[in-house]
Amino acid sequence: MSETKKKLVVVVGPTAVGKTAMAIKLANHFGTAILSADSRQFYREMSIGTAKPTAEELAAAPHYFINSHSIAEDYSAGDFEREALALLDDLFKTHDTVVLVGGSGLFVRAVCEGFDALPTALPAIREKLNTAFETEGLAPLQARLKAVDPAYFETADVQNPQRVIRALEVYETSGQPFSSFRQRDLLKRPFQVVTVGLTMERAVLYDRINRRVDAMLADGLLDEVKALLPFREKPALLTVGYAEIFDYLDGKLTLEVAVDKVKQNSRRYAKRQLTWFKKYGHTSWFTSADWDAILDYINA
Repeated sequence: MSETKKKLVVVVGPTAVGKTAMAIKLANHFGTAILSADSRQFYREMSIGTAKPTAEELAAAPHYFINSHSIAEDYSAGDFEREALALLDDLFKTHDTVVLVGGSGLFVRAVCEGFDALPTALPAIREKLNTAFETEGLAPLQARLKAVDPAYFETADVQNPQRVIRALEVYETSGQPFSSFRQRDLLKRPFQVVTVGLTMERAVLYDRINRRVDAMLADGLLDEVKALLPFREKPALLTVGYAEIFDYLDGKLTLEVAVDKVKQNSRRYAKRQLTWFKKYGHTSWFTSADWDAILDYINA
């Protein structure tokens, strides 16, 4: 941990747990800005299915990396690392504390720790894996990843084809599991990282997730997904809330079944987020009601 007084307060936790509200409350308390580390809220065209903060929430504190890019652009965790660090360098000139919030573990880690230099996949390997995905689907690739890298499989978002294929690319190129590259020496950052994990009773969280999905449908998720059809192969759209609706639009599922799958996959994703963040760094866990304890932890 750096000796600098500059502090990055990272708010993590599962989807629908209340991270946005907590980040805004912290930003207002410290008179600072918020960086979003949600890998899908970058995109202007994806709002309803990503549970993006409302206009009122965005106005309540300065936000960065929301609506900052177009889905037509390719944007990686490495790109985010470079841009976020440059922004933090600027923000820390006038703020002692900045808030980072998000449920995308890979993007949180990009800012807080950086990445080891991963091997570049051989084109033939990448082509083979992508062809396998197109012809056989995700399940065989998931099984392969579980066999060769169970440590990564346990905590990764294995419903995301991009994550699965990338991990297999690394393994087949290097002969080493993807997880081994994530366990090497971490990069030292010129700021202190304090990670606040938000949690709640599982039945309550799952009910919030189900209600959120119903609200997304009522707010026009179907129309949003239809408008994104030309970009459906983009990694950000091969994810929960979009993939299932594409299957409905393709006639593979009824709307009722598609919505049920969105809810089910969202609950599974929340479980994986909790698993990932509980193993990540030095996260201390609180409920949204633990405001005084959270401040004591941050100020310690």
